[in-house]
Amino acid sequence: MTICYVDSPVGRLAIEADHDAVTAVRWASSGEQTCDKSTSPILKEAARQLDRYFAKKLERFDLPLAAHGTDFQKRVWAAMCNIPYGETATYGGLAMALGTGPRPIGMACGRNPIPIIQPCHRVLGSGRNEGGFSGGKGLPTKRQLLALEGVVLF
Repeated sequence: MTICYVDSPVGRLAIEADHDAVTAVRWASSGEQTCDKSTSPILKEAARQLDRYFAKKLERFDLPLAAHGTDFQKRVWAAMCNIPYGETATYGGLAMALGTGPRPIGMACGRNPIPIIQPCHRVLGSGRNEGGFSGGKGLPTKRQLLALEGVVLF
């Protein structure tokens, strides 16, 4: 596993990769060191795409992903990747599409190891309720990501 740290508008992010695929994006502490992105082509590309996303120049990530999770979680994460930039889906809507209930969808969103790239921030509760968010500073980070994409909740 290789790790690279990048600064972003939503905090310091650690991008993790195994071989040729991104396996995780997590919020890092400011004390964690920076790495040389040039040593890993996948980390260099992931950092470049995240920079472009935060600059509003990228709407869809194109990276090989290898998230660790159950088959069900992987189905939910794949469905999240189909929610277009600037749009949202609901836990209930994804549940209907995947033949399950909203609670398992929410649990899979909360366990998403590659947030932002697998856009769990685009999944809302019914009535445009924010739902939850486990990354960064929680709901303020979710609001910030949605606002970056032009989504107005209220």
